[in-house]
Amino acid sequence: MKEAFDVLKERGYVYQATNEEKIKDMLNSDIPKTFYFGIDPTADSLHIGHFFALTMVRRLQKMGHHPIIVIGGATALIGDPTGKKDMRKMLTKEQVAHNKAEVKEIVKRFVEVDGENPALILDNAEWINPESYVDFMRNIGVHFNVNKMLATDCYKNRLEQGGLTFLEMGYMLMQAYDFVYLNEKYGCTLEVGGSDQWANMVAGVDLARKMDFMNEKEDRDLQALTCPLLVKADGEKMGKTTSGTLWVSREKTTVYDFYQVFINSFDEDVERLLSFFSDYEMEDIKRMCKEDIRNAKKVMAFEVTKLVHGEEEALKVKKASEDIFENKGNSENTETKKISKDILKVQIGVVDVLMLSGIFESKSEARRLIEQNGVSINGNKVTSVDMLIDENILENDSLLIQKGKKKFIKLIFD
Repeated sequence: MKEAFDVLKERGYVYQATNEEKIKDMLNSDIPKTFYFGIDPTADSLHIGHFFALTMVRRLQKMGHHPIIVIGGATALIGDPTGKKDMRKMLTKEQVAHNKAEVKEIVKRFVEVDGENPALILDNAEWINPESYVDFMRNIGVHFNVNKMLATDCYKNRLEQGGLTFLEMGYMLMQAYDFVYLNEKYGCTLEVGGSDQWANMVAGVDLARKMDFMNEKEDRDLQALTCPLLVKADGEKMGKTTSGTLWVSREKTTVYDFYQVFINSFDEDVERLLSFFSDYEMEDIKRMCKEDIRNAKKVMAFEVTKLVHGEEEALKVKKASEDIFENKGNSENTETKKISKDILKVQIGVVDVLMLSGIFESKSEARRLIEQNGVSINGNKVTSVDMLIDENILENDSLLIQKGKKKFIKLIFD
């Protein structure tokens, strides 16, 4: 059986490490280690980026290590400046409390909270809120050099925009303190997360080292490990779609839309996504992608949908998608209509194409629904009324037009 770190490395999770050899020894040891992953409840759901990092947590838990999930009830009130051009919109305490409850329930779907090796789900407000400002700054703030903080990308980019606030400067201190507290309280020695959190994670490692040095104690040797951000072959974040963020909550992103994002993935992304979101062995994944990339893509879309929404929902949406796109004629919501292919010899406006379908009462209705993100073509949201259509957009000589959530029609061009 492959050891934990080697599995992560093989499947592409290892991106940045404070000390890769030490982390390898830590995770490949016969003695289970306690590690943590943090999520700020800035929304009442998780996007696909959070979920991707959670798959690493799942794998480490299954291999015997002890996970702690920290839902940042305190840090969410500050807001992480990483990757932001402007200061995040400040959430009320009531909004954060609501988001915490929702996110906690979602997390429970993806990690084991019962059994022999249950995950701990904690809220950093439990240990940060009781601290007075003066005590926190004397105990923690004294170890942070402002010049070094401003040199990190998470603050440098905000500083260049001329809008960095002192409130945001405190975020790194709080996340760093999380790591130190979890080490002292639970023996946690490893933090995992996305690469966008690298500076904050390293700050926790450095804080522990500085505190140990000041107190003349042996270095507790904390480590940090990041996975890469989930990006597509074109460099765009996978969490962003034409209709907005890709959520794991079906109330925010329907199961059908979720499945369509993955079934429409670039061929170059299929092997990597299968390695992250399925339990197939890597040699089987490579073989599937080499032999039949279209089938491998279907397997991948099914596996990630099953992981997020359950096998029953994944089977339903897989069948619906096949009925619609492969024209099996089994979908009760799908009509077909034949159109002369000559129409698409030149580019024509998307509204005119929509009118060919016969499911829009007028051009004004088509424009209004486009503006409301209510129209999709071949599983992709139409985002502009000025979009032009030609035969290059066809899939198997057809266009699948979706109006709202349940109305479909397939235009077949011959």
